[in-house]
Amino acid sequence: SPKLPFFPQNSLFPPEQRMVLVACGPFTPSDGVAFEPLSDLLEVVARDRPDVCILFGPFLDAKHEQVESCQLLGSFSDVFRLCLRTIVEGTRSAGSQLVLVPSLRDVAHDFVYPQPPFPFPDLPKEDRA
Repeated sequence: SPKLPFFPQNSLFPPEQRMVLVACGPFTPSDGVAFEPLSDLLEVVARDRPDVCILFGPFLDAKHEQVESCQLLGSFSDVFRLCLRTIVEGTRSAGSQLVLVPSLRDVAHDFVYPQPPFPFPDLPKEDRA
């Protein structure tokens, strides 16, 4: 069978070294949805200034006790928008490219496979890529 060609080197991926930060959710403690672990992570991003920051969900976990007991003070999408706003504002000064990967346990996202990207209707145009 014919061999597939190698991916060509181009200006998108220059040969210099890159720093990639990868983290997995959930980004909330089990007793609240204050996103304290996410805030700690954003401090690391601001300090280390990675070129790419890849965050895997869940961002608002379906197994969280406040989600399961319906004790959230807002809708799932409102809490996720707060989370997203926190991430975007916390990484903007670092200049990192953000990649958000949904989880099957994200309550603010469709749990079908393959998963579509997160919808970001409120995200400013300059923050989209």
